[in-house]
Amino acid sequence: MRFFKSFLAVFCFILSSTVSAEIVERAVAIVNNEVITQSDVISFGKKLDRNNFLDDLLLFGKTAADLKKSSADQLNYLISERLLDSEVKRLNLSVTIERVEQEIREIAKRNGMNRNELIGAVSGQGVTVSEYQGFIKSKVERQSLIESEITSKIRVSDEDVLAQYSRNYPSAAAGVYEYNIAHIFINSKKGGPEAARDRAESVVKKLRAGESFEVLAEQHSEDSNFSPGGILGSFRAGEFSKEMEEAVSKINPGETTGVVKLKGNFHVLKLLGKKIVSDSRFEKEKDKIRSQLFEKSFQMQFKLWLEAKREESFIRINK
Repeated sequence: MRFFKSFLAVFCFILSSTVSAEIVERAVAIVNNEVITQSDVISFGKKLDRNNFLDDLLLFGKTAADLKKSSADQLNYLISERLLDSEVKRLNLSVTIERVEQEIREIAKRNGMNRNELIGAVSGQGVTVSEYQGFIKSKVERQSLIESEITSKIRVSDEDVLAQYSRNYPSAAAGVYEYNIAHIFINSKKGGPEAARDRAESVVKKLRAGESFEVLAEQHSEDSNFSPGGILGSFRAGEFSKEMEEAVSKINPGETTGVVKLKGNFHVLKLLGKKIVSDSRFEKEKDKIRSQLFEKSFQMQFKLWLEAKREESFIRINK
């Protein structure tokens, strides 16, 4: 009888242990050929508690704290992981331990460490070497998958960047006119304003009669800093006087203006050239805008891709 009681006690212990093990390893969900067990869920919960080594790609703006509040979000994260890993296997994108170690050394270098120092820092967060290697392996494989399936197909055109710049700065223009100008300057201090205007009007009449602007500039310009041909220089819209800009904006390259009054003096202008150049603000902003548009497009495309994979995959969630 004593033997039977001992045997029964041992049997009950074994049965209890077996049932416990079955409960821990219960399949919570099946994704294609991948199983998410209860122990996977528990392990993921520990990651959330430590708030480390989560794949930002699968968070979609959420934090570890957000996931801790929702068991449904946690399971969705794990399902997304399995979907990615299934695709990695299907496309034969698995990497070797040598490639993993290469990536670890590169991460260490980027952070000013050697491999042992990085592993020491990781271990200090309660993560084993094999766990870290597994995390890096998955990360490298998923990056390769994402590059192949999504990133390589995203295009952000110059027109997209320009349109976004215009939305960001409605009153600004990504391109502005640059004018190359020559002038004949008539100084009011010589004989007074009326006489100066008469001299300027006389120059305009000669131009209308077909005489050379360059020759007339040589003969009549009263500019103390006169350059051959009356060359004044190149100016972008907004960088020179309103009166001059308004006058040259109405003519085509090679044409001349009438008399332009500026600060009491008089000018006759010739437009030598006109072109659109990038606004300096746009030049500073365009790379940042391109990156933002790329990231926005990537997030949208990745979400759509993942949803499509969910639709075409076998997914069963055990309640």
